[in-house]
Amino acid sequence: MNASQAIVRGTVAAWLLLASAPVQAAGAGTILGEWYTEGDESRVEIYECGAELCGRIVWLKTPNYSDSKDGPIGTPILDSRNPDPSLRERPVNGLRIMQGFRQEEEATWGGGTVYDPKSGRTYRGTIRMARPDRLELRGYVGIPLFGRTSEWRR
Repeated sequence: MNASQAIVRGTVAAWLLLASAPVQAAGAGTILGEWYTEGDESRVEIYECGAELCGRIVWLKTPNYSDSKDGPIGTPILDSRNPDPSLRERPVNGLRIMQGFRQEEEATWGGGTVYDPKSGRTYRGTIRMARPDRLELRGYVGIPLFGRTSEWRR
Protein backbone atom coordinates (compact mmCIF):
# COMPACT_ATOMS: atom_id res chain seq x y z
CA MET A 1 0.00 0.00 0.00
CA ASN A 2 1.44 3.37 -0.94
CA ALA A 3 1.18 6.56 1.11
CA SER A 4 -1.82 8.01 -0.78
CA GLN A 5 -3.82 4.77 -0.33
CA ALA A 6 -3.05 4.80 3.40
CA ILE A 7 -4.24 8.41 3.67
CA VAL A 8 -7.48 7.61 1.81
CA ARG A 9 -8.14 4.56 4.00
CA GLY A 10 -7.40 6.58 7.13
CA THR A 11 -9.70 9.39 6.00
CA VAL A 12 -12.53 6.95 5.20
CA ALA A 13 -12.12 5.22 8.57
CA ALA A 14 -12.19 8.58 10.40
CA TRP A 15 -15.27 9.68 8.46
CA LEU A 16 -17.12 6.45 9.33
CA LEU A 17 -16.21 6.89 12.99
CA LEU A 18 -17.47 10.47 13.00
CA ALA A 19 -20.65 9.56 11.12
CA SER A 20 -21.57 7.05 13.80
CA ALA A 21 -20.66 9.36 16.70
CA PRO A 22 -24.09 10.97 17.26
CA VAL A 23 -25.71 7.60 17.96
CA GLN A 24 -22.76 6.22 19.93
CA ALA A 25 -22.15 9.25 22.13
CA ALA A 26 -23.39 9.82 25.66
CA GLY A 27 -24.62 6.34 26.42
CA ALA A 28 -26.73 6.11 23.29
CA GLY A 29 -26.06 2.38 23.18
CA THR A 30 -28.34 1.94 26.17
CA ILE A 31 -31.35 2.96 24.11
CA LEU A 32 -30.67 0.33 21.45
CA GLY A 33 -32.48 -2.97 21.83
CA GLU A 34 -35.97 -4.18 22.61
CA TRP A 35 -38.53 -2.30 24.70
CA TYR A 36 -41.97 -3.27 25.97
CA THR A 37 -44.52 -0.62 25.11
CA GLU A 38 -46.98 0.73 27.63
CA GLY A 39 -49.36 -2.02 28.75
CA ASP A 40 -47.01 -4.71 27.39
CA GLU A 41 -49.04 -4.86 24.17
CA SER A 42 -45.96 -5.05 21.97
CA ARG A 43 -42.18 -5.00 21.94
CA VAL A 44 -40.31 -2.51 19.77
CA GLU A 45 -36.69 -2.86 18.71
CA ILE A 46 -34.84 0.45 18.57
CA TYR A 47 -31.92 0.24 16.17
CA GLU A 48 -29.50 2.43 14.25
CA CYS A 49 -30.49 3.36 10.72
CA GLY A 50 -27.60 5.42 9.47
CA ALA A 51 -26.89 8.27 11.89
CA GLU A 52 -30.46 8.09 13.22
CA LEU A 53 -32.53 5.79 15.38
CA CYS A 54 -35.50 3.83 14.08
CA GLY A 55 -37.87 1.34 15.67
CA ARG A 56 -39.91 -1.62 14.51
CA ILE A 57 -42.46 -3.87 16.14
CA VAL A 58 -40.87 -7.27 16.80
CA TRP A 59 -43.54 -8.87 19.00
CA LEU A 60 -47.25 -8.45 19.60
CA LYS A 61 -49.13 -9.76 22.61
CA THR A 62 -51.99 -10.55 20.24
CA PRO A 63 -50.47 -11.02 16.77
CA ASN A 64 -53.60 -12.42 15.09
CA TYR A 65 -57.19 -11.29 14.76
CA SER A 66 -59.45 -12.77 17.42
CA ASP A 67 -62.68 -11.01 16.38
CA SER A 68 -64.14 -11.50 12.91
CA LYS A 69 -65.29 -7.85 12.75
CA ASP A 70 -61.60 -6.79 12.67
CA GLY A 71 -60.32 -9.41 10.22
CA PRO A 72 -60.26 -13.15 9.53
CA ILE A 73 -59.78 -14.91 12.88
CA GLY A 74 -56.30 -16.39 13.28
CA THR A 75 -54.69 -14.29 10.54
CA PRO A 76 -51.99 -11.67 11.26
CA ILE A 77 -53.17 -8.20 12.25
CA LEU A 78 -52.68 -5.81 9.33
CA ASP A 79 -51.96 -2.09 9.10
CA SER A 80 -55.60 -1.60 8.04
CA ARG A 81 -55.92 1.99 9.32
CA ASN A 82 -53.00 3.31 7.29
CA PRO A 83 -54.02 6.48 5.40
CA ASP A 84 -52.30 5.06 2.30
CA PRO A 85 -54.57 2.30 0.92
CA SER A 86 -51.60 0.59 -0.75
CA LEU A 87 -50.03 -0.05 2.71
CA ARG A 88 -53.07 -1.49 4.45
CA GLU A 89 -52.14 -5.13 3.75
CA ARG A 90 -48.82 -4.96 5.67
CA PRO A 91 -48.62 -7.04 8.85
CA VAL A 92 -48.23 -4.88 11.96
CA ASN A 93 -45.66 -7.33 13.36
CA GLY A 94 -42.36 -6.26 11.77
CA LEU A 95 -43.64 -2.80 10.90
CA ARG A 96 -41.24 0.14 11.26
CA ILE A 97 -43.07 2.66 13.44
CA MET A 98 -40.25 5.05 14.41
CA GLN A 99 -37.72 6.85 12.26
CA GLY A 100 -35.50 9.88 12.02
CA PHE A 101 -34.53 10.31 15.68
CA ARG A 102 -31.24 12.13 16.25
CA GLN A 103 -29.48 12.68 19.53
CA GLU A 104 -30.04 16.20 20.86
CA GLU A 105 -28.75 15.98 24.44
CA GLU A 106 -27.13 13.42 26.74
CA ALA A 107 -30.20 11.18 26.97
CA THR A 108 -32.64 12.81 24.53
CA TRP A 109 -33.40 12.17 20.87
CA GLY A 110 -35.73 14.24 18.72
CA GLY A 111 -36.67 15.19 15.20
CA GLY A 112 -38.24 11.82 14.51
CA THR A 113 -41.69 10.54 13.77
CA VAL A 114 -43.79 7.82 15.39
CA TYR A 115 -46.50 5.92 13.53
CA ASP A 116 -49.44 4.51 15.49
CA PRO A 117 -50.90 1.53 13.59
CA LYS A 118 -53.99 1.50 15.85
CA SER A 119 -55.09 4.93 14.58
CA GLY A 120 -53.12 5.20 11.34
CA ARG A 121 -51.68 8.54 12.48
CA THR A 122 -48.07 9.70 12.44
CA TYR A 123 -46.78 12.01 15.14
CA ARG A 124 -43.61 13.99 15.67
CA GLY A 125 -41.71 12.63 18.61
CA THR A 126 -38.98 12.83 21.22
CA ILE A 127 -37.36 10.06 23.24
CA ARG A 128 -35.84 10.52 26.67
CA MET A 129 -34.00 7.87 28.64
CA ALA A 130 -35.55 8.26 32.10
CA ARG A 131 -33.44 5.40 33.53
CA PRO A 132 -31.40 2.61 31.95
CA ASP A 133 -34.51 0.38 31.97
CA ARG A 134 -37.11 3.08 31.14
CA LEU A 135 -37.63 5.46 28.26
CA GLU A 136 -40.26 8.10 27.66
CA LEU A 137 -41.59 8.45 24.15
CA ARG A 138 -43.56 11.66 23.56
CA GLY A 139 -45.69 11.87 20.45
CA TYR A 140 -47.24 15.17 19.47
CA VAL A 141 -48.82 17.27 16.76
CA GLY A 142 -47.39 20.74 16.31
CA ILE A 143 -45.52 21.36 19.57
CA PRO A 144 -44.60 18.92 22.36
CA LEU A 145 -46.98 20.67 24.75
CA PHE A 146 -49.89 19.13 22.82
CA GLY A 147 -48.93 15.50 23.03
CA ARG A 148 -48.85 12.32 25.05
CA THR A 149 -45.96 10.57 26.77
CA SER A 150 -45.73 6.80 26.87
CA GLU A 151 -43.30 5.00 29.18
CA TRP A 152 -41.56 1.93 27.79
CA ARG A 153 -39.51 -0.57 29.78
CA ARG A 154 -36.88 -3.20 29.07
